[in-house]
Amino acid sequence: MTTTDSPVLRIAGRPVCRYVTRPELPARLSPRPYLHPVTTLSGTAVTELSPADHTHHLGVGVAVPDVEGHNFWGGRTYVRDQGPTELDNHGAQRHTAFQLRDPDGFVEELRWVAAGGELLRERRTVAATELTDAAWALDFTFSLTNVTPDPLSIGSPATNGRPGAAYGGFFWRARKEDDTPDVFTADREGEEELHGTRADWLALAGTGWTLVFAGATEQTRRDPWFVRTAEYPGVGSSLAHRERLPIAPGDTVVRRIVTVVADGRLDRDAAAALVRKAVNQ
Repeated sequence: MTTTDSPVLRIAGRPVCRYVTRPELPARLSPRPYLHPVTTLSGTAVTELSPADHTHHLGVGVAVPDVEGHNFWGGRTYVRDQGPTELDNHGAQRHTAFQLRDPDGFVEELRWVAAGGELLRERRTVAATELTDAAWALDFTFSLTNVTPDPLSIGSPATNGRPGAAYGGFFWRARKEDDTPDVFTADREGEEELHGTRADWLALAGTGWTLVFAGATEQTRRDPWFVRTAEYPGVGSSLAHRERLPIAPGDTVVRRIVTVVADGRLDRDAAAALVRKAVNQ
């Protein structure tokens, strides 16, 4: 269930995604705003919400499994030398207000709260832009400010002892189909080749649709990609790959991901051209 405060972003009057600001979800799912459904211009859905394999996967958004021990990802928490563990440590991202709200985007303020206190304040900027008659771009920027008097750090299961599980940050849960989607960059392909590596852009291609993800700032491009295709289709940008990410009191971490949402299966040249247009326009 959702409230009525769920803006729909449109391109030339055509709806391409809904943003749910105040989802009514159990605490175990780490309630947070999300984009779902996100569709291509022809109407093909390219996100999933609370799928059976991972009920805490919520379309497109920002999810972090460890902020000073608080779980803003949902589900179990990876505990060193113990493994995935059910803990009562879930936080929530709470919509505060829209600073700007247009048919094609918005600027939002959120509070990241856990254990009765606010840890982070976020400013989130989201914009939808037409690229061609078969592709559009979702521009997603988030800024996380430590509003506590003490240093904070962001971690992941990888930094807590689980190799290869550096998820946490921007995350897109794509639609699951009978066939495993293809994943590729400018010079490599396949989940094993790409997971945990850096690339200016990375494409996920399913049946009749392609998503092309790109870090749109130098700092964002330093973050490795988190890639899943075999178990489920999902792509994220890892804030804490090998080491925890520290945020001093009053400091801010900023990341910007631009995603091309295209009808059809793009080849490398087409994906690269659309990413250049999306990032530079």
